[in-house]
Amino acid sequence: MDFLLWFMIGFILIGLLVFLSMKKRMDAKLARVKAKPDSGETAEDTKHLIWWVWSVTAWGVASIALVVWWFNSTSG
Repeated sequence: MDFLLWFMIGFILIGLLVFLSMKKRMDAKLARVKAKPDSGETAEDTKHLIWWVWSVTAWGVASIALVVWWFNSTSG
């Protein structure tokens, strides 16, 4: 087993655990934004939600790139 495989597996699993643990907080923030769209906390909660979506997207793209890189390096 090579280092890239273990790095890829660790990156995917740790990222998945982190984002799943943050999901409840983000659901609560989304419910708060939907319930009181004009409150002062809405801007901050919205910013956090947008950053969370961007970071999950970046993590997904990086995970896909690692899988493609690993397949590319082992199939050649």
